[in-house]
Amino acid sequence: MFIPCVAAATPATAATTPTVSCTSAKAGLADKLKKDITAALANRKGTIAVGLHDRSTNTTCALRASSAYDSASVVKVTVLAALLWDAKKHNRYLTDREASLAKAMITKSDNAATSTLWKQLGLTKIKGFLTAAGMTQTKPGANGYWGLTQITVTDEQKLLKLITAKNAILSDNSRAYILKLMGQVVSSQRWGTPYGVPSGVTVAVKNGWLQRATNGWRVHSVGAFKGGGHDYVITVLTHGNSTMNYGITTIQGVAKVIHRDLAAS
Repeated sequence: MFIPCVAAATPATAATTPTVSCTSAKAGLADKLKKDITAALANRKGTIAVGLHDRSTNTTCALRASSAYDSASVVKVTVLAALLWDAKKHNRYLTDREASLAKAMITKSDNAATSTLWKQLGLTKIKGFLTAAGMTQTKPGANGYWGLTQITVTDEQKLLKLITAKNAILSDNSRAYILKLMGQVVSSQRWGTPYGVPSGVTVAVKNGWLQRATNGWRVHSVGAFKGGGHDYVITVLTHGNSTMNYGITTIQGVAKVIHRDLAAS
């Protein structure tokens, strides 16, 4: 009598596991990406969220796009965007001090620089930027804990799209500045979404990593890529990793197949 119960329970369990969904204007590309991203994640532990958007082929893939993660250092791109958005509102350039802090924050993932800029902006301005950017799922960390900001793939993809295309929120100069700094990240922090990128494709990246008592290591990577007939942004957020390197390997497995499939399309 127990066997039917076990059999009946299996489909229900499977149904609760989110699956990768992809759409594309390019014939066959969505199916290939869905199959390859799913295969890349097949034996990986942890909770993984993925976002891809390629403007050139109007391709989008998503997995757990609305699941919330502790941001760790990927929030630093949001901090810089908020700083530039606020400066634009007041019709001013960044000061030398702000530019120096911004460079350290993005290229070296400097935490002290981030805390200084976070405090300078304050939650009102940070929330103001999030509202302007339509990043409704992002919740800034309380009491100065910017690394505990809650982020989702949906909102990170919105931010990356803002940085990589003309819009009313960020000036062209601001967008170019953010991409320039994300393109100058120190080599030891250039892992993650750029993994397997074809030659001739430009890379802009920001990664985050944080270990906490619950959910182990959070390891995240956001990237923007242009060249080879493509213009795309990737977000991979993960937690429940046993080590930082385990999370990096998971992200790179996903990135590798995305770059490969787009390059072949």
